[in-house]
Amino acid sequence: MCKNRHELCKNRFFPLSCQKKSLTLQPVTKKTNILNTLGDIEKMMSGEVAEFRRAFEKSLATDNPLLRQVNEHLLARRGKQLRPMLVLLAAKMCHGVNEKTVETAVAFELLHTASLVHDDVVDDSPMRRGMSTIQKRWTNKVAVLTGDYLLAKVIELTAGLRNLKLFNIVAEIGQTLAKGELLQLHANSTMWISESDYFQVIEQKTAALFAACTQAGAVSSGASMRAETALRTYGLELGLMFQMKDDLLDYSDSEDTGKPTMSDIRDGKATLPLLISLERAPKAEAEEIRRLAEDMSAGTLALEGRTPEEAMMRAEQTILSFVLRYDGIRYVQQQMENHKKRAIEALSVFHDSSLKAALIQLLEYTITRVY
Repeated sequence: MCKNRHELCKNRFFPLSCQKKSLTLQPVTKKTNILNTLGDIEKMMSGEVAEFRRAFEKSLATDNPLLRQVNEHLLARRGKQLRPMLVLLAAKMCHGVNEKTVETAVAFELLHTASLVHDDVVDDSPMRRGMSTIQKRWTNKVAVLTGDYLLAKVIELTAGLRNLKLFNIVAEIGQTLAKGELLQLHANSTMWISESDYFQVIEQKTAALFAACTQAGAVSSGASMRAETALRTYGLELGLMFQMKDDLLDYSDSEDTGKPTMSDIRDGKATLPLLISLERAPKAEAEEIRRLAEDMSAGTLALEGRTPEEAMMRAEQTILSFVLRYDGIRYVQQQMENHKKRAIEALSVFHDSSLKAALIQLLEYTITRVY
């Protein structure tokens, strides 16, 4: 946590651009540069990544016709696959990638996919990564059963590893993800949570999975406890950064992120940029913004002669201007920089190498990504 909340990040900023259909917070770094960053890391691990993808597709093979269609849909909307890449990178940092490592990477990607499928049902989300969610294209029942099936595959894979420590890591993170979702539902019952509650939620919902990936990668390669601990710490810090960046992206162009602008607020979730701005603003102004956000979430915005879409756009502009005025964006950026430093410090137990540089590059990618 940053000791000085008014310390601003001088290296990055998000200039405001209000366009006709959306508000755009344009990062300094271009999307093409970010894609090249991930591409460079994949090239370093090309053999291992190819092996993982073959194994992942094989894990989704089935003779059930409906499940086959759903799995093909999941493969078509494949995301960044950062979590399995973390497993592979962590193992290669230690004693190298082996068959257990690849199977562990597949298990984590299946677990992550299952959590997204179930989250979409809980949140009633119509879109994910620019494509229809499973419950939107099929039904809630199909989505829930697909998530259950994927979790069963995770159990099958991890049991087949015949490594109790790896099995325990996967079992523990499965519980943590569920507890994190329940914690968020409880914390957001009033929409307004404390900063400490916010960090507790994102640690359980996101960062813990990153930490488990890097720890499991190290364990799969037979790493020392020192290396295992260092990589777990790195993963935790990276995961916290990743979720904070996701929360910043909620204020950016929906065409980049594949979801509506300020979808968190629409869903009744206040994240750190807004929470810290409310804390800094005068009481009367903060209360006005709280009411506006609650109206956005409830769908009860005053139209005042506007269409519902125009009223929503005006509310978004008002909240974004408020967050920028009280440096909510810059505060979160500084928080990410602080966690980046801790992650790099955790890697100090390793000698300098191209792999270590790749892990540091992932930290920079997390800060500069635009979707």
